Amino acid sequence: MNPHYEISLQRDMDLIRRKVIEMSNLAEHALKSSLQALVEHNRQIAYSVILRDQHIDEMEKELDRLCLEFLVRQQPVAGQLRFVYAVIKINNELERIGDYAESIARQFLTISALSPQPSYARFVEIANISIPMLRNAMQAFIDQNQELALATLEMEDRVDGIRNAINSELVHLREKGELPLEALAPLMLIASRFERVADQSCNICEEVLYMCTGKYIKHKGVEVFRVLFVDEGNSSLSQMAEAIGNRLGISKFIFSSAGIMPKPIAESTLQFMAGKGFDLSRQGSKYVNQIVNLEHYQVIVALTEAAQVAFPPPPTKTVSILWEVQDPASVPGSPQEVQQAHEKAYQYLETHIRDLVHAILGDEQR
Repeated sequence: MNPHYEISLQRDMDLIRRKVIEMSNLAEHALKSSLQALVEHNRQIAYSVILRDQHIDEMEKELDRLCLEFLVRQQPVAGQLRFVYAVIKINNELERIGDYAESIARQFLTISALSPQPSYARFVEIANISIPMLRNAMQAFIDQNQELALATLEMEDRVDGIRNAINSELVHLREKGELPLEALAPLMLIASRFERVADQSCNICEEVLYMCTGKYIKHKGVEVFRVLFVDEGNSSLSQMAEAIGNRLGISKFIFSSAGIMPKPIAESTLQFMAGKGFDLSRQGSKYVNQIVNLEHYQVIVALTEAAQVAFPPPPTKTVSILWEVQDPASVPGSPQEVQQAHEKAYQYLETHIRDLVHAILGDEQR
C-alpha cells in the first residue's frame, strides 16, 4: 500500500472514530441527565437534556458527512469498508438514543406536577443496566472486542424483565389509587425508552461483530413478522386463522399454524372454508416442533388453554396471547349449527387478526 495513502486512510479513520466516541459520550450523558431529572425531580435538568439534543443531531450530520467523504476520497475495501459501514449504522443508533433521552425528559415534565409520585427505584435499576450496555457496546467498538460485544448482547433479557416488572407495578399502583391516571402512560413510556436504549446498544454490538468478522447477524430472522397460531389438533381453528392471516396479503407478515397433537383437518372446516374461497385440502397438520425457525416467531397465539404449552418460557421477546374461541369442528348438532359455529369462529378470528396486524404496524410506525 502506498505510504501516503496509508497515512491518509488512517488519519481519516482516526478522525471518524474520535467523532463517534464524542457522540456516544453525549448520548450517555443525556441518558444520565434524564434519569437524574426524573429521580431528583429536577425540571431544569430535564430542559437542558431537551435543549442539548440538538447538538447530538448536528453531530449525526457531521459524522454522515465525514463518512461520505471517506468513501469518496479513500474508496475503502475489506476491513476499512466494514469500518465505515458500521460507523454509519452506529451513528444512527446513537442519534436515536439521544432522542430517547430527550423523550424521557419530556415525559418527566408532563408528570412533574402530579401527585403522588411513585418510587423510581425500578427506573434506576433499568437505567443502571441499559446505560452500561451502551458504554460496553461503544468500548467494544473502540477496542474491536468481539467478546465484549457478545457479552453485552446477553444483557438484553434482564432489561426486558425489569421493564415488564415496572409496567406491572405501575398498573398495580394505579388500581390501588396510589398513582394518578395521567402519570401511567408517561411512566410506562419512560421505562420503554430505557429498554429501547438496551435494544439500540445491542444493534451497535451487532455492527461491531460485523466490523470485526464480516459476518452479519443483525436482523437475523426479523426481516418479516412471524405469527404462529396453535391449538390442540391443528385441524380446524388454527388452520382457519393461518388462512385468514395469509389472505391479508401483507408481504412482511408470515402466518403459520401448528398443533399439540395434530389430526387431519376436519371435513366440516374444509367445507366451510371452501365456501369462503379458501382451499385447505392440500394443507397438512403439523406439530409445533415442525415449525421452521420457531425461535424467530414474534407472536404465538394459543387458541385453547392447552395450547399455552407452546409458549416459550421467560425471559423471551416472543409475545404470547390466548384467544379463547370454541373449536367449531367439535360443536355437536345439525349441519346448520356446525356451519353457524364455524361462521362465529371465523368472524372472531378475522376481527382479532386484523386488530393484531394493525397494532403491530402502528407500533412500528411510532
